[in-house]
Amino acid sequence: MNDIISQATSKWYAVYTRSRAEKKLYSVLIQKNIECFLPLRRTLKQRSDRKVWVEEPLLSSYVFVKTVEKERFEVLNTPGAVCYISFEGRPVAIPDKQIDFLSQIVKKKSEGIEVYQGNLQKGDYVSVTSGHFKGIEGEIVEIRGKKRLLLRFETLGCCIHTEIGMGEISPIQSFSKIVA
Repeated sequence: MNDIISQATSKWYAVYTRSRAEKKLYSVLIQKNIECFLPLRRTLKQRSDRKVWVEEPLLSSYVFVKTVEKERFEVLNTPGAVCYISFEGRPVAIPDKQIDFLSQIVKKKSEGIEVYQGNLQKGDYVSVTSGHFKGIEGEIVEIRGKKRLLLRFETLGCCIHTEIGMGEISPIQSFSKIVA
């Protein structure tokens, strides 16, 4: 009977972790018999001598836990856990549907999933961090969907319409202009 009551009141929460501590925290929570979820994606990484597939967290610095209120402090007392994602000082519960959806996405396609957590908009200056345009800086003139950007390259004197993922660019504070 106690199990039924605790299952009914347990909710999913996002726990913010120390940098690169997601997998370790996840394994320790599993050992403590705390239900948790760490969505992973497969990524092809270049090593000095070869390319290897690695599993890395889909959402860096996050592990999801399903707990009752009494267990929440046990999670925070686990090495690697920093805090719950909260609003006005209270941990925010995540609906089961969202965790199920995230789980289904990872099961169906763990390669090529792109997560962008920034807030880029028209007028921002960015640097391309990967792909054919790596190292180029430009201004976002237009955002057309999630993978279509119109970038203005002032030093080239033109705009380039390109398919580039939001994960392939990063905002820059100052835009370096070349004055002729």
